[in-house]
Amino acid sequence: MKGGIGNLMKQAQAVQENLRKAQEELAQIEVEGASGGGMVKIVMTCRHDVRRVEIDKELLGDDKEVLEDLIAAAVNDAVRKAEKATQEKMAGLTTGINIPGLNLPF
Repeated sequence: MKGGIGNLMKQAQAVQENLRKAQEELAQIEVEGASGGGMVKIVMTCRHDVRRVEIDKELLGDDKEVLEDLIAAAVNDAVRKAEKATQEKMAGLTTGINIPGLNLPF
């Protein structure tokens, strides 16, 4: 029994270390969200830190509400892409972990 618990603790420590590394990597991965056919672009990390906002010059004279809607849509697109990249990165962390009664990944 002691060996089983020790092995389980080693697995948990390995998962914790892999999680820490993955979080560091995700902070560096950038995704781009766009709207208006690419007229508004948002670049953010998978930690949801916005790095850049690009707005096509043609939009600057448009209605303020249209520009606001396009910015919101681009941010939402970037967030969805960041979440997808995060899920893909984290999916591999629990591979090979065998904890009785617990089915990973969730």
